[in-house]
Amino acid sequence: MTQKKQFQDMDKAKRFGMEAYYAELNKKIEIKEKGVTNMLKITRCDINTEWAHSGIIEAGGFVYTSYCVGNLGGTIEEQINGAFNHLEERLNSVGLTLESVVKFDALFKNIWDIPTMEKVIKERFNGKYPARKSIQTAFAHEDLLFQVDAVAYREGEHDA
Repeated sequence: MTQKKQFQDMDKAKRFGMEAYYAELNKKIEIKEKGVTNMLKITRCDINTEWAHSGIIEAGGFVYTSYCVGNLGGTIEEQINGAFNHLEERLNSVGLTLESVVKFDALFKNIWDIPTMEKVIKERFNGKYPARKSIQTAFAHEDLLFQVDAVAYREGEHDA
């Protein structure tokens, strides 16, 4: 499958592996209701076997997401919003929001687009700004201008 085809099948890929994730989530809920916690479990979903990639991994109180992109071929602002939409969809699928993000890495084709990202962050994160790192890189897909990878935190029984 070409990378362009992969982007076109993003909705299908987002659903791939979700059944297994929800089964694991139900087990966690069942365990919690019994008064037992198992924070050593690692749960992976949104798995792409062709790319050897997990889109979402939950370990302890942290949720790791990667390769969030969107609006391929659009302006930089459209792609930044698309990437944050993709991130938000993934976080919502595990019961979290953008405000749960504690750190993200922003990958740019042109690092001078940082002010556009900062504008979007101010519009979308409700003042709960995460730590971040911005990197300029060459993307394999010529129309890709922006990608975000993030770490979110799930508050809960593992907190002191």
